Amino acid sequence: MMGEALPRYTMRRVVRQSKFRHVFGQAVKNDQCYDDIRVSRVTWDSSFCAVNPRFVAIIVDASGGGAFLVLPLHKTGRIDKSYPTVCGHTGPVLDIDWCPHNDQVIASGSEDCTVMVWQIPENGLTLSLTEPVVVLEGHSKRVGIVAWHPTARNVLLSAGCDNAIIIWNVGTGEALINLDDMHVDMIYNVSWNRNGSLICTASKDKKVRVIDPRKQEIVAEKEKTHEGARPMRAIFLADGNIFTTGFSRMSERQLALWNPKNMEEPIALHEMDTSNGVLLPFYDPDTNIIYLCGKGDSSIRYFEITDESPYVHYLNTFSSKEPQRGMGFMPKRGLDVNKCEIARFFKLHERKCEPIIMTVPRKSDLFQDDLYPDTAGPEAALEAEEWFEGKNADPLLISLKHGYIPGKNRDLKVVKKNILDNKPAGNKKSDLINAPKKAADASNPQNDAKLDEILKELKSIKDTISNQDERISKLEQQMAKIAD
Repeated sequence: MMGEALPRYTMRRVVRQSKFRHVFGQAVKNDQCYDDIRVSRVTWDSSFCAVNPRFVAIIVDASGGGAFLVLPLHKTGRIDKSYPTVCGHTGPVLDIDWCPHNDQVIASGSEDCTVMVWQIPENGLTLSLTEPVVVLEGHSKRVGIVAWHPTARNVLLSAGCDNAIIIWNVGTGEALINLDDMHVDMIYNVSWNRNGSLICTASKDKKVRVIDPRKQEIVAEKEKTHEGARPMRAIFLADGNIFTTGFSRMSERQLALWNPKNMEEPIALHEMDTSNGVLLPFYDPDTNIIYLCGKGDSSIRYFEITDESPYVHYLNTFSSKEPQRGMGFMPKRGLDVNKCEIARFFKLHERKCEPIIMTVPRKSDLFQDDLYPDTAGPEAALEAEEWFEGKNADPLLISLKHGYIPGKNRDLKVVKKNILDNKPAGNKKSDLINAPKKAADASNPQNDAKLDEILKELKSIKDTISNQDERISKLEQQMAKIAD
């Protein structure tokens, strides 16, 4: 009897139950690709591509400067050579990042030592864009990394080859935090944690550092995270642990999981293969899946992170024939929930961009709420000033049950400090006055609750505006007295 029972027991242990075990990737048909794009040939290990529910942006080759394309998602097929670009940089663009709180705002870092923030028209570009909303100058060498704060409006981080990290208030165009003495060598990447209270960095000195940017102190670090000399990556996971990719002393690619409270030993360490492309990790906090895309590889490997041994569980590999030059990763709210799509990649070839769709096979047509827990929405949880003053907030979550309909984005306005312009609530007024009408069209309990919420918010905004108006008129009276 014992002899029979044992194999069944071991089988049960080996085949781990997971709803993501059968996730499969599929490239879209040719006519759904973006064709005839001269993808940048700069030797830099960023992903060269950034996507959101409206646009795909791709860094391209540009003579005598730096440029990137911004295409509406539906603009598939062959892209004309004369298609307008975003081309204000005087040197090649090295990194781009869409603002998580405004789908029409994108930041770019360049070899010209500047960071630029751009406002893209609602329906895409009809003319080339040469004027950014703001130019952020503070780095003395090329800027290879830009990363928006996950929950605070208009907070942007940049890292340059001067080994400095600068955190900007884009709304005022100011550099508010400058971490210029923490890294002695090149910074490979920077990652915010879930609420944006900490950052972690991977550097050429083989160290991973966890930094509290507002206190300007290193709260944890690990030497020789990976022993090999080739580039590493480090990203925060939703539970606060850190996931890294790098190389062993024998040049094998590795991945590891760390607890920043005790970085002596990794929670898990796995050897992969001996390819030499840097592994770019893309993480989905809702499903706890990490997708690894090697630069120059032709595959995407994916793993589920859980709190049971071995902690990093290999799921599967999507393989194709062509190597990837870069990769974009769609935020959850841009996916098709009706098709059980849990990730969408935008793979860059030499001359085209090819979407790849990751799906969980399910027979039912109903909304699969176990695949789509509430996800980070486009509304910022904090204003920039609140974050700089020390407040923290988790992302504001939205349900994808009825799909995501992009709302209207307010224009990014950069205001050099002036007390009379301090009316942030005023911008929201028109958006919210239109919102109740839409909500009232389809009456159900969920909409009614939402309507109440909107009306409450509208009332509080009206109160704020009238208080601000009073304050402004008092200030105007005082100014008048001074003038007299």
